[in-house]
Amino acid sequence: MPDNEKSLDEAILEAKKSLGEAPDDCKAGCAIEKLKEIACSAPIVGLLNTILSHAVKEKASDVHFEPFEKDYRIRYRIDGTCYDAARPPRDLIFAINSGIKVMANLDIAENVLPQNGSAIMALGEKAVEIKVSTIPTLYGESIAVRIFDKSASSLFLDQIGMDSNIESKVREIIKKPRGIFLIAGPAGSGKATTLYSCLAEINKIDRKIMTAEDPIEHDIEGVIQVAVNTRTGLSFARILKYILMQDPDIIMVGEIKDAETADMAVQSALSGRLVLSALNANDSLGAIVKLVNLNIEPFLIASTVKAVLAQRLVRKICFKCKKEYEPPEHEILEFGALKDKIKDVKFYKGGGCPACNFSGYKGRTGLYELFITNDAIRDLIIKHENLSAIQNTACDMGMKTLRESGFKKITEGGTTIEEVLRETKELL
Repeated sequence: MPDNEKSLDEAILEAKKSLGEAPDDCKAGCAIEKLKEIACSAPIVGLLNTILSHAVKEKASDVHFEPFEKDYRIRYRIDGTCYDAARPPRDLIFAINSGIKVMANLDIAENVLPQNGSAIMALGEKAVEIKVSTIPTLYGESIAVRIFDKSASSLFLDQIGMDSNIESKVREIIKKPRGIFLIAGPAGSGKATTLYSCLAEINKIDRKIMTAEDPIEHDIEGVIQVAVNTRTGLSFARILKYILMQDPDIIMVGEIKDAETADMAVQSALSGRLVLSALNANDSLGAIVKLVNLNIEPFLIASTVKAVLAQRLVRKICFKCKKEYEPPEHEILEFGALKDKIKDVKFYKGGGCPACNFSGYKGRTGLYELFITNDAIRDLIIKHENLSAIQNTACDMGMKTLRESGFKKITEGGTTIEEVLRETKELL
C-alpha cells in the first residue's frame, strides 16, 4: 500500500468524525437535504473510494455492506469466498448507504424498495465499473457492489486454466460455422469469462458477431453488443429475434433462462449461425436435461448442440506459503473411483501468509468437462436414453469429468483436495 493511501480504519474514523452533530446520527428520518450533504462530503466520498480501492487491489469481485442488530460489517468476496474488510459503527450506515446511492445514481430517499444502479469510477489510474444492488432488511438496507475491473480480467482461452487438450478442442468447436456451443455451471462458476474468451478467440474482421447480454460485462471491440432491458421489454428472446435480421455469423446469448430464449437459440443455429451461450446446470449432461425441460425436442438438441463445456472455479494454492501435507482419510475416500489413484499423490496446501490474507489461497483456476456430440451420442439423445448411458458413452470416447479434471489439478499441485471436493460434491 502506498504511504499516502489511507487504511480502512483511518477512513472510517475520519468519516465518523465528519458526522459531527448530524441530527439523530443521520438515521432514516434524516432530511433528504442533510443526507445528500453528508453523502457528498469529502470524508464519506473518501471512505467509499478507500473501500473500493482496497477491493480492487485485493481483486475482490464484490463488496457487501451488511447491517445487523448490533453490528455493521463490510465484506469483500475474493476468489469466491467472503472475508471481513471492516466493521464501521452502525451510525455510519445511512451516510455510507446514501453515498453509494449518490454514486450509482439511485434515489437517495428510497429505503423500503430494492434498487439497482451502476457507475464508472476512477480509482487511482483505473476506470472501474460497478453495479449496485440494494434491498431492505430487518436492520437496514443491505447493499451489494459488484466490481468489473476490466484490466484484471483474463479474456483468453489459454489463461483460464483449461487443459491443453480441452483448449484445442474448444478452439475447433468455436470455429465451426454453425451449431450451438454451451457453457454449463452454477452461478459464479466463470461461465461469462469463458464466453468472452471464446468471443475474443473468434473475433475476426470477416465474421459479424452480435450478443444479447444481461448485463454487458466487457466491451469487446468489433463485437456488436446489446443489453437486456426489462423495462422496455427487450428480453433475450426479443433481442435474438431482431439480431437475426442483422445478418450475423455468430451470436452470443449471455444465458438461456427460458423456453422462448432456448427456442430462439435453436432456430438461430438451424438458420446457419454459430450460437454461444450459458446454462445454469451442474454438469454437461445436466445442460441437455435443462434444454429438454425448456421444451426443446431431443432431435433438435441432437442436431444443433455441438458441445457442452461444464465448469467450476477452484482456488489456487498460494505459491508463497505452499507446503506438502497429508489430507484426512475421509477426504480421500470421498473421491470414490479415483481414491486408489489419489493415494499415491503428493498433496499440498497453503500455510497462510500476508500475500494471500492468510487464507492459503491466491487466485482461481477452472475445472472443465467437455461433452462433444457425435453420431453415437446424438442417437442416444434422440432415443431418450438415460443420462448414465450417455455419460458412459461420452467417457468411453475420452470425456473427462469435472472431478477427473480436479484430480489432475491436485496432482499438479495447483489446488487442494478440499477445494475440488467442495466444488464437485453434488456431482457424486
